[in-house]
Amino acid sequence: MSNAIDPDPRSHLARFGLTSFRPGQEDVIAAVLAGQDCLCVMPTGGGKSLCYQLPAMMHDGLTLVVSPLIALMKDQVDQLQVLGLPVSFINSTLPTAEQYARLERMAAGEYRLVYVVPERFRSGRFLDAVRKTELKLMAVDEAHCVSEWGHDFRPDYARLGYFRRMLGNPPAIGLTATATDRVRRDIIEQLALREPRTFMTGFARPNLFYKVQCPASERQKPDSLLKFLEQTPGSGIVYASSRRKTEEVAEAIRQGTRRPTAVYHAGMLPNDRRRAQESFMSGRHEIIVATNAFGMGIDKADVRFVVHYNLPGTLEAYYQEAGRAGRDGKPSQCLLMYHPSDRFIQEYFIESDHPARENVEQVYDYLCGLEEDPIEITQAEVKERLGLPIGPDGVGNCEQLLETAGVLERLIASENMATVRLDNDLPSLVDLLPRQATVRRKVLQAVERMVGTRRSELISFNPRELYAKLDLDQTSIVNALRELNKQRWFTYVPPFRGRAIRMIDRETPFEQLDIDFDTIERRKATEYEKLKRMIRFALSGGCRQGEILRYFGEKNPGRCGHCDNCATLTPRQREEPRADTDEKVVEAVRMVLSGVARTEARFPCGKNIIAQMMCGSASVKMEKLGLNRLTTFGLLKHLKQTEVVMLIESLMAIGCLRQTDLDGDRFRPVVQLTEFGADVMRANVALETEIPIPADLVRKIRGQEPAAGSPQDDVAEEDLPPADPQLLDTLKKWRNKRAVQAGLPSYTILSNNVLDLLARQRPDSAEALLAIHGIGPGKLSRFGGELLAIISGEPDAAIGLPEDPMEGGEPYGPDNDSGDDSAEEIDLPAATGRDTEKVSSGPPLGGDGVQPSYYWTWRLLAAGFGVDECAAIRDIKPEEVLDHAMRAADAGWPVRPQWCLSPKLTAALETLIGQEPPEQIRPLLKKLPAGTRYEQVQFFLKCR
Repeated sequence: MSNAIDPDPRSHLARFGLTSFRPGQEDVIAAVLAGQDCLCVMPTGGGKSLCYQLPAMMHDGLTLVVSPLIALMKDQVDQLQVLGLPVSFINSTLPTAEQYARLERMAAGEYRLVYVVPERFRSGRFLDAVRKTELKLMAVDEAHCVSEWGHDFRPDYARLGYFRRMLGNPPAIGLTATATDRVRRDIIEQLALREPRTFMTGFARPNLFYKVQCPASERQKPDSLLKFLEQTPGSGIVYASSRRKTEEVAEAIRQGTRRPTAVYHAGMLPNDRRRAQESFMSGRHEIIVATNAFGMGIDKADVRFVVHYNLPGTLEAYYQEAGRAGRDGKPSQCLLMYHPSDRFIQEYFIESDHPARENVEQVYDYLCGLEEDPIEITQAEVKERLGLPIGPDGVGNCEQLLETAGVLERLIASENMATVRLDNDLPSLVDLLPRQATVRRKVLQAVERMVGTRRSELISFNPRELYAKLDLDQTSIVNALRELNKQRWFTYVPPFRGRAIRMIDRETPFEQLDIDFDTIERRKATEYEKLKRMIRFALSGGCRQGEILRYFGEKNPGRCGHCDNCATLTPRQREEPRADTDEKVVEAVRMVLSGVARTEARFPCGKNIIAQMMCGSASVKMEKLGLNRLTTFGLLKHLKQTEVVMLIESLMAIGCLRQTDLDGDRFRPVVQLTEFGADVMRANVALETEIPIPADLVRKIRGQEPAAGSPQDDVAEEDLPPADPQLLDTLKKWRNKRAVQAGLPSYTILSNNVLDLLARQRPDSAEALLAIHGIGPGKLSRFGGELLAIISGEPDAAIGLPEDPMEGGEPYGPDNDSGDDSAEEIDLPAATGRDTEKVSSGPPLGGDGVQPSYYWTWRLLAAGFGVDECAAIRDIKPEEVLDHAMRAADAGWPVRPQWCLSPKLTAALETLIGQEPPEQIRPLLKKLPAGTRYEQVQFFLKCR
């Protein structure tokens, strides 16, 4: 260390605009300066970056920071450069010439700190440049990505230990906010840390208020979210499970609150994502609705709330995402909205992330059968053509496994840009071509000039630039490039949005490919266990923060006092026995276990069917299946079906029950009793683990009053007058008209629960409307006048209301949350693959009560599931989903274009078609976005 540098780390704080260290930082920095390997686990906002940035300024040599966050690199480098610090980053956002220039400056010792992504280590040029430096520290940010047992494993991270050895084993530090004991041990092993100092500053975030809501149905989530937002000012993030869901939730927020809201997901173009992130970070948009693509490294200190609209897949992911709230230390809200159907979405993701052997084999056989070279086909197209039960990302994972096995190469191409690569070191490749191939030789010479010395690299270029340099017509150039592509040393990918594929080996039988499916299945099983732990957290009646701390290895954390479960407990309730030792709760548990055992003895059932049986449902299905004759029928009739489902989920979380696939069909899950559950049912063993049951449900089972502030505090329905059926019908018709005008699902206007309360309470003023649960200031300003007019009986209020498409009132769909048995009767996953199913409600077709197959698809679409999700649930192809939607529209059922079409295509169709339907559809296809199909336009016209 240079004598000119003060050895006291505190003396350098001022350069970073700081006056003191945060807890744990000083000890980590001291160990780094001493040249010790370290593992640093600090919560989000704990100041991990200073632990390598400050030592980098005190070292004479280079600190290399490995991070997956390209978007964050530039921000951090800009901030450090403002402080006058010699730092830089090298990644693919820079032109190649600039990347090489920075490599040269790094090798010359001009930088103290350089950020790179782990993929950069694949470059021999980069490794050569690093070897020329005095590498003092290798910092691995988001180090949990190293471990296959972490929640965000990345293969390139797993190779960092190997590259570290190649570079002479420089001192290293791994940094993460989320790591279980198993992951911490794996990080140490994978990075080959030598006798590392391990620093854990704790996972507790005392300024965060953790809260879980369990809406009775998915259809109640929008109202619950809007109510939360009305009570929670400030900037916030809302995480949703899918791209489509982010669009829907964002629109509901805009309509319901008028707060500026942005959207962020991986399906957006990079510039659109960047603009959305910048608008949120700068405060132009107060709220951002995003998938988990929006995440790591978001350095916005004043996020006042984080909402998880759908259940995350792991507790690590939840903790990391929720931890983006309150980085300034001020009180902030973390709300998780859980419904049992969330489990399916995460299981769908798990199956896509860890594709089954048969899916990989299907993809391999299909690609081998295509003659193109390269193959220009998107992952979504492969999924659609093969009818795979996994998403497009799952197809990408199949391709990645095949690439690892050496039978194909995935070539990245950019929209409007072509890519070329020359895999030969000869000064000129022209002489490898026949002399009579004059056009190909001429084109190859132009390509060689464009590539220069950058052999064996994929070079992106605009084809028009190549056309302009050659005195040839475009068709001849394109044909020449295709012919050149047949040479093994020439790779050309035309403009194509996606990953083109070059098959290297089409002959090796699939059985001989080197793919470790045992490891894939082991990882899949681990992900399912993590999902169970996440559900346990959502259902727990115990301290939320305590659940998190125990998960990450802290012993006996005690109650935090500031989560929903802790805050609602009175001193008397804190002294009450735990759920697993309470006699009434244990009795209810044994009833559920007995109910499962009795249904299983007849035939396996899904959890919704079991819940209906336990609650004594009067539905036709109970009589048809004979479940109303079981001794357990109606034993829990004092509970709601959704509450019994939560009990079943809780017992699955502690191993008393398990969910398996009926006849190997993973989309037909059934509940079975485990050996442990049978012992608990017979009282042969005592429960020795706390049952994760929501606190309000525990109190209801005990026969106690609900805690203050819980949803049950609302006026009980039996204390209200019955709903006026004529008024309720008028309100529903008004809502349908409003929904059609806005092009939104009905529940985003008002839920059925709200309409029912309006028809019962008949509010006659703005103040009385605000007292209705589900109506806030935003909805009052938009709909208040119309609602009061309808309730007062003014005839003009209902003028122009559309006729209901079905006799008997509103269609059975996403808004039917009336609370009777029929609303929760159908166990949707169990209906998979059936052609018909008798139901007691829904759009009537004929007198026999039998519904066609497409009814079930319509119900899933109406409930908010995307096309891929519907296809997976029903075990049909995506094009069949579109066909079912069109048949539903033909039957007169309400269908929305956005159910099956992207927002971009919907907008394009609305602009192009206007008011008049076209005489012919095919001419329109040339004017619509690439890939638009005839059937999509036909569908749009049917449901306009």
